[in-house]
Amino acid sequence: MREGKKYTPKWIGMMLAGILLIGMCVASYRMSGFGVDPFSCMNLGISGFLGMSFGSWQLLVNGFLLFVVWFTVRNCIGLGTVVNMIFVGYTADFLCWLFLDQIGLVVTMPLRILFLLMGTLFASLGCAFYMIADMGIAPYDSVAFIITKYTDRKISFRLARVLSDLTVILIGVTFCVMAHSSIWKIVGLGTIVNACCNGPLIQFFRNRLERMLKGSLEGKSR
Repeated sequence: MREGKKYTPKWIGMMLAGILLIGMCVASYRMSGFGVDPFSCMNLGISGFLGMSFGSWQLLVNGFLLFVVWFTVRNCIGLGTVVNMIFVGYTADFLCWLFLDQIGLVVTMPLRILFLLMGTLFASLGCAFYMIADMGIAPYDSVAFIITKYTDRKISFRLARVLSDLTVILIGVTFCVMAHSSIWKIVGLGTIVNACCNGPLIQFFRNRLERMLKGSLEGKSR
């Protein structure tokens, strides 16, 4: 988090918008049935095995990771970290409950494809907002920084992220198999699309949002 960052309504609003979009992303991926992002994969697998709600289990995992991050890479923690760890899982739970249980939406193949595309869009746009707000990062996103730090950079951040993603996917699949549930709802095309498209799309939206913000600031200074 940048030094001197002020928690003004504008930056808080951007952070909240980003977290809402990330929650909508997870819900869209879940309703698509094409698989979810790696961290959600692990949490869906374990929460399904334990019979807990996704949001409650994710909050517990994030709480543990936050404890680890506090003693290792504390500079990664900010207001956005706490809001992210509490609200992303519950937002996804609420939207799935609303559309599937209350509205009774029948998710046909065209809708599954639409949800997959929407999830990819929400993920990248949400992360772009969240990164520009710069109010801390999600506890799981700090894991790669911890690995890099405690291996004296022998493992790069990119490799550390790949290793952590593969590990949580394996954990999620293992618990899904133990619960005798279909693994394809948590690992699949959506997981691959998220891994391949998220980075480039985040950069695409981030560049344009930063230019828009810069242009609005220049306009006000005239």
